[in-house]
Amino acid sequence: EQAAQFREVRGVVARDGYRRVWDKHVRPVLGGYRLRDVSPGVVDEFKALLIVSGVGLPTVRKALALVSGMFTCAVKWDRLDRNPVREVSLPTTERTRHVRPVAPVDVEALRMALLADGRRFDATLVSVLAYAGLRPGEARGLRWGDIGARTIRVERAAAGRSVKVTKTGKMRTVRLLAPLAEDLDAWRTAQGDPEDESYVFPAGRGSVMADTGYRNWRTRVYEPAARSAGIDGPPYDLRHSFASLLIYEGRPGVEVAAQIGDSTETTLKTYVHVFEELDPASRVTAVEAIEAARAEFDVRGEHAGPDDDDDADGLDPASILEADARTRTADPFITSEVLYQLSYVGAGWIVASSAAGRGSATPSRGGGTTLRRTRAEAGRRASRATGPY
Repeated sequence: EQAAQFREVRGVVARDGYRRVWDKHVRPVLGGYRLRDVSPGVVDEFKALLIVSGVGLPTVRKALALVSGMFTCAVKWDRLDRNPVREVSLPTTERTRHVRPVAPVDVEALRMALLADGRRFDATLVSVLAYAGLRPGEARGLRWGDIGARTIRVERAAAGRSVKVTKTGKMRTVRLLAPLAEDLDAWRTAQGDPEDESYVFPAGRGSVMADTGYRNWRTRVYEPAARSAGIDGPPYDLRHSFASLLIYEGRPGVEVAAQIGDSTETTLKTYVHVFEELDPASRVTAVEAIEAARAEFDVRGEHAGPDDDDDADGLDPASILEADARTRTADPFITSEVLYQLSYVGAGWIVASSAAGRGSATPSRGGGTTLRRTRAEAGRRASRATGPY
């Protein structure tokens, strides 16, 4: 009863953002207790049980925060005199490894794979994550009116099937890098110049991309393409690329923190190795680094035209985003006709139409189009030494 009333007070954020944690971790253990029987010792045992069961520390913290919020309401409503969770220490969530930013050349390899399959929606979403540093939820909550001539306003984030405030509860303004501005202009044109209130990355019928839709996109579209481009990690990790681009410009930690929406302390801890590796004599601007990667892949020459009909021939993004997570459908990378092959010739990637008789792309084990490489790939990898990372 207390939990139900708490969810009603907290509203949609609590219902959607914490429902899974409540159903999977909290209710099975604490659901049968009366409020007055939940002591600090019970909460401490609950925390220990989650940890020994292999639950991730961030989820343990979220579960304790949920229980604490519920007891805080109980105290306010004069049902209890104290909040037992306040007397239990939270587990620390220090990073066990350094973040590994995705280099611009690899971001462009990923974007090229998506564009070659007619997926401008997906390629633009990758650009926003990697070149503006937005969290996936913030990108899903982005509206066209948030994008200015030189900046992007980050005011909200998707939560469940609705939107909420950002993770930190604060608004921020992010630099709009010129290459990203071009990507967004091309995507808006491909959508038919939608109104400012429209979502930049909408689901079906223009609604916000729900959590289920995002998970479908991540597993069915992003992960196969990322594997084919040699990228490990979830889409969230792309935001580390933006932070590193700023660091290699010589930006101070406080400015980097303001851009990515983290505290200065967290930013310095997360990117300490990037700051330490920076040679002041080898600074390069973010735009220069991205432009160099795009020149290597000749992205503009193959895919920049706003009048092309890649999106008309590709699968409707909404059909993937809104698919029922319980339904097993064929992977879109396999079921859709592969229109292009990717091959490496000389010093750059060349996109060749399979219809022109140059062969066909090879599907990878994960369903994505395999990026064919020759021995010159070693040279491409080595070229990263001349830029960021």
